[in-house]
Order: sequence, then structure tokens, then C-alpha cells
Amino acid sequence: MDDPAPDVARYPSTIAETFEHELVVKKSRFIAHLAPARSTEQADAVIAAVRKQYWDARHHCVAMVIGTHADQQRSSDGGEPSGTAGVPMLEVLRRRELTDLVAVVTRYFGGVKLGAGGLVRAYSSAVSEALDLVPVVQRTPAVRVSVDVPHPDAGRLQGVLRDWAAARDAQVAGVDYAANATITLLVPPARLDDLDASLAAASAGRLVAERGTTVVMEHLSGAHGDTR
Repeated sequence: MDDPAPDVARYPSTIAETFEHELVVKKSRFIAHLAPARSTEQADAVIAAVRKQYWDARHHCVAMVIGTHADQQRSSDGGEPSGTAGVPMLEVLRRRELTDLVAVVTRYFGGVKLGAGGLVRAYSSAVSEALDLVPVVQRTPAVRVSVDVPHPDAGRLQGVLRDWAAARDAQVAGVDYAANATITLLVPPARLDDLDASLAAASAGRLVAERGTTVVMEHLSGAHGDTR
């Protein structure tokens, strides 16, 4: 039996797809729109599209976190009282340790005032409930590794390396065919020595994995769920 996978460092996660969720509080509709965004320009395009779609709504409140290390953050109350919408939404994204996404919550006023506390709860709940339902992409550091394989052995070694990667939180990123078949893998740093040993065993010591740069590897998981 393989040893359990070691603990690995993680970057902030992101979401896998655009998602929309509606919450009704005292007749007011809060429509939370989540979208992946890898730049502020992409986030701004999402915000503009939501405003166009729901052009007749009074409020469009925004929170975004951008960057591999979540180093760009921005929020807007969209006309609600200061501190009652954008910042609470942003706090949800921070608490969930997410990045590269934008959240826009559109509000249709239902005729009943919620007060500052009620608005904070409604806007944060709209984002939190949406995040409970959307698929999440986890990110971890990995080393890009290439293995040159003679063509007669390529099919067998691809199978061996795919099985190895599936059991160790690694990924086969692709195969290129030239003079040899070059198999590219993304491997957690703690698994590099394991790869070397497994490759040597599978090739009678003839093949060597060439280590390259460290990159971000993405793994699709289920819905995020609350981490409070």
C-alpha cells in the first residue's frame, strides 16, 4: 500500500465556473453572481455584463480578489450604506481563502428596510450560499517534469505514469511526439523522489525525469462549503 500523500502547501483556491444564486430577505431579492476572473479587466467585464443584464435593479454590489496570492482586492457598496455590502462580501471571499474571482450581488428592493445589520447579513449570506454550491478549484505548487521515452515504450510508460500520477495527486500534462515521446507531468515537490524511483523501476533504470520550473497545479473539487 502506498504511503498517504504528504501535506502540501496550497495557494488560495478559485471557482471552476460562473454561478448564480438568489436569496430573498423580507421581499428583497439578492442575486449573487460569481465568476472566475484572472485580472481586474476580466472582473470589470463581468460587472458590466451583470449591470446590463439587471439594468433595472437599484444596487449592484461588488467584491473581487485577484492574483495567485490574492494580492489584489477590491469592493464596492453599489449605493448601499457604507460598509454594509462590499466589505462583508469581500470578507466571505477572504474567509474561504479564494482568489481569481468576482462576486456581484444585485438587489431588487422589496419595500421593507433591512437596516445596516440586516444588509450585512443578506449580502454576505448571498455570497456564502452561492459558494456552498459552486465547484471549487484547489491550487498547489508542482514541478513540471519531462520524461523522454523511445516510441516502442511510449504506450506502456504513459500508462505507468498516468497510474502513478493518479495515486499521488500529480497530473500528466501532455505528450509530445518527435524523435522520442516526451511525457510531461506536474508533480508535487514531495513526490519527486518517488517519481524517480518508480520511473527507474519501470524502465530498468534507463529513463530519467528532467525537472523544470515550479508551477501552479489545479485540482477540481466539489462545492466549497463553509470553513467557519
